[in-house]
Amino acid sequence: MYDMGAVNRNGLQRSQNITQRKEIIAEGAQQRWTLVDGGEIPWFAGAVTQLTSNSTAIDREFYDFYRTTRGEFVPKGWLPEATQHRKLPQEVRFMNFYPFNDIETISPRPMLFISGDQAHSREFSEDAYARAGEPKELFWVPGAGHVDLYYRVGLIPFDKLTQFFRMNLGRGKEPA
Repeated sequence: MYDMGAVNRNGLQRSQNITQRKEIIAEGAQQRWTLVDGGEIPWFAGAVTQLTSNSTAIDREFYDFYRTTRGEFVPKGWLPEATQHRKLPQEVRFMNFYPFNDIETISPRPMLFISGDQAHSREFSEDAYARAGEPKELFWVPGAGHVDLYYRVGLIPFDKLTQFFRMNLGRGKEPA
């Protein structure tokens, strides 16, 4: 789970302050003017297209999925940079995105949050869980990172999902 609003407003693990946020907004506004004037602007965020010695662990995790046969898809006529990448004016709009607002109103319908205990994005699952009303459960997958739960079937907790849906869509009946 990724709260794109929070990560754009605050950075991962609240690593970005309000001054930095305002600088990003101002730069995004300037880049919109560049586009209006017919100019080009650089790619801002997304899965890197090359790994370097400066690549972060998150860069490497996303590269390993989105830039390999497991997850890469480049539509005909597109450049790889145009897939899994955004430009700053597109990214700034996420600062007004609050996906967990009113999450508590889903209650009394049950909610199951699943995250890898090694996921760099685990803070978003923790936040959603804290905000949600009961009944709710936060299930940690041992040893799993964020992207692992996209495709590593040995880590995906199918038994947990089956149990959750049988109990909550099957009128509370466990299989015999």
